[in-house]
Amino acid sequence: MKEYKISLAAINDVKEFVNKVMKYDFDVDLISGRYAIDGKSIMGIFSLDLSKPIELKVHTDDTAEFEKDIEKFIVK
Repeated sequence: MKEYKISLAAINDVKEFVNKVMKYDFDVDLISGRYAIDGKSIMGIFSLDLSKPIELKVHTDDTAEFEKDIEKFIVK
């Protein structure tokens, strides 16, 4: 499992993020406070507080290609 902090500031960011993570067959979870939702669910993502960075948990060890895909959302 690998963890990142990501930022989804706009509606288009959420749509683009979901389209990118849907390509992968492993689970992707987003955690904000005490809420954890499926990172492939647009409705779930909109239920989170998107005004601050969100914790992203990726359930795989091979994240090189995935990391390149979501690079623009990762908070450095």
